[in-house]
Amino acid sequence: MTAEPAMLRSVLQALGYEGSLMKDVEVDKLISGGASCQEFTTLCCWLVSELKLLCSLEEDVSLTSGPEDADTFQLEMSGVLSELHCPYISLTSGDVTSRLTNSKNCLLLLVFLSSELQAARLLSSRLTPAPEQSEAAEELALISQALNMPESTLGSPMSQLLEEIRSKVSDTLSTLPESEAVMSPLLRIPLDPHQWEQLLQIQWALHSEYECRMRMLVTRFHVTLQSFHWSERSKDREAEMLQAYTPLRHALTVQSRVSLAHLLAMREDSSRIVKTSSGISLENTSCSLNKVLMGSVPDRGGRPNEIEPPMPMWEKRREWGSDSRRKRWSKHGRKKNR
Repeated sequence: MTAEPAMLRSVLQALGYEGSLMKDVEVDKLISGGASCQEFTTLCCWLVSELKLLCSLEEDVSLTSGPEDADTFQLEMSGVLSELHCPYISLTSGDVTSRLTNSKNCLLLLVFLSSELQAARLLSSRLTPAPEQSEAAEELALISQALNMPESTLGSPMSQLLEEIRSKVSDTLSTLPESEAVMSPLLRIPLDPHQWEQLLQIQWALHSEYECRMRMLVTRFHVTLQSFHWSERSKDREAEMLQAYTPLRHALTVQSRVSLAHLLAMREDSSRIVKTSSGISLENTSCSLNKVLMGSVPDRGGRPNEIEPPMPMWEKRREWGSDSRRKRWSKHGRKKNR
C-alpha cells in the first residue's frame, strides 16, 4: 500500500469510520474496483451522510448492491460533487459513467470527501459553543455519586457542590489508616488564570511533540511491515500477515491521553526517581522469569586484549602498498624533473 492510501486510512480512522476498510480490506484493492466495488460505494455513502449532518446538502447517494448499480452511483455522486463545488476537473467533467473507473480518480474522490468532512466538523465545532459547564456539572455529579453523597446536593449551585465535595473528601481521607494515607499533591501552589493559560500552552506543545514522534514510529512500523512483503515466500501468506498486523495497527494511537487532570492528581511520590534494578522495585516487579538462568551461549569475542599472539602482520598488503607507492612517486618525480 502506497503512502497516500495509507494516509487516507489514518484520516478515515480519525473521522470515526468503522467499515470493512478498517479491518481487512486494502485501500489499493478498494479504489481499483471503483464504482463497481460495494466497499468503495459504502465508504462514499458514509462520507456523504456525515457531510449532510453538518451541511445543508440537497443531493445524496444511495448504497449499491453490485456492479450493476455503478452508473447510477456515479450519476448521484456527480450531483453531490457539483453541489460541493469540487475543484477537480477529472471528477466533474467527461463521461459521467466512466469517471470512477480508475484508481486515481477514486482515491482523489475519497481524499476530497474526507477533507470536506474534516473542514465541516472543524467549522461546526467553532460555531457551536463548547459545553464546558455541562461537562463539568456531569463530572461533579459522578464524583458526588462515587462519594455516596445525597441526591439533594446534585441540584445545588456549583460552588456549593464543590465545597461539599471537598469537605466529604477531607472527612474520608481522615478515616484512612496511616499505611493507606494519601500523600500531598505534587502541585501545591494555586495558579492564576495567566499561569493556567501558560500551562495549557505547554500541554499542547507536549501533545504536538508526542503526536509527531508517535506518527514517526507508526510510519516506521508500517514501512517495516511493508518490507516483509518483498520476499517471495511472503506473497502466499499476505492475508495471514495482514490479519496479524491490523489489530496491532489499530491499537496504536497518535493522540496523547494525558491531560491537566492527571497533573492535578499527581502526588509527591510521582516525582521520585527510583532505578528499576533497585531492591524496592524488584520486590514489586519480580516474577518467575527473573529466576530463569541462561545456559551456555557461544562466545562472540570482541576482546582485543585476549587475542593470543602473534598478531597478524599483513606483510603482503604492506609490500604491495609500498611498491605501488614507490611506482607512483617515481612517476610523479620524472614528470617534475621534466
